[in-house]
Amino acid sequence: MSDRTPRRPEQVPATGSTREVILGAAERLYAEHGVYNVSNRQISEAAGQGNNAAVHYHFGTKHDLITTLVDRHQSALGRRRAEYVAQVGDEPELRDWVACIVLPITDHLAALGRPTWFARFNAQLVTEPTLQPILDDRFRADPAMATALQGLQQCVADLPAQVRAERADITKHLMMHMAADRERALAADMPTPRDTWRDAATGLIDAIVGLWQAPVS
Repeated sequence: MSDRTPRRPEQVPATGSTREVILGAAERLYAEHGVYNVSNRQISEAAGQGNNAAVHYHFGTKHDLITTLVDRHQSALGRRRAEYVAQVGDEPELRDWVACIVLPITDHLAALGRPTWFARFNAQLVTEPTLQPILDDRFRADPAMATALQGLQQCVADLPAQVRAERADITKHLMMHMAADRERALAADMPTPRDTWRDAATGLIDAIVGLWQAPVS
């Protein structure tokens, strides 16, 4: 089934607590307009809150709100990562570990239904120095992610340390921005190279494995 098939969106419930409605509005506005182009007042209005101070009341600062937005997805992502890591065999290869890193994200995006804003929101965090540590801290705190990253590093231990560090950064940006580009295309009902998030994950895994196996000049 193509990801263009409409599904009931799970990310921004039509009804729910004030906090959840505000979070849904914030993630959508941040994804569509940029984190620093959206005010708390605009979020309150989009969430249908008559009180323009609602965001501050429920979450405090913008940084606190962004941290909460990141955290609201972490339980689901962590469960998926743990499931994939548990499926890795006794003699895992590079592709197995890359899949453990990529598939939780694409699976999560598929499960959220349409529309989604998660990928575009995250892509902004990986390029903003003051916000990137929020994501990095969550990755480091996830035991399954730590296992996958350690396994990947063992598979490429022959590469120089600086090359491994460089390719880890490229992998992170490639994964986040390709997911964001696909999400943006789906939101605009534009063509995408692959029909589903799972198919997109396959292409992304292929590319990342090729990146790690590329020769060193």
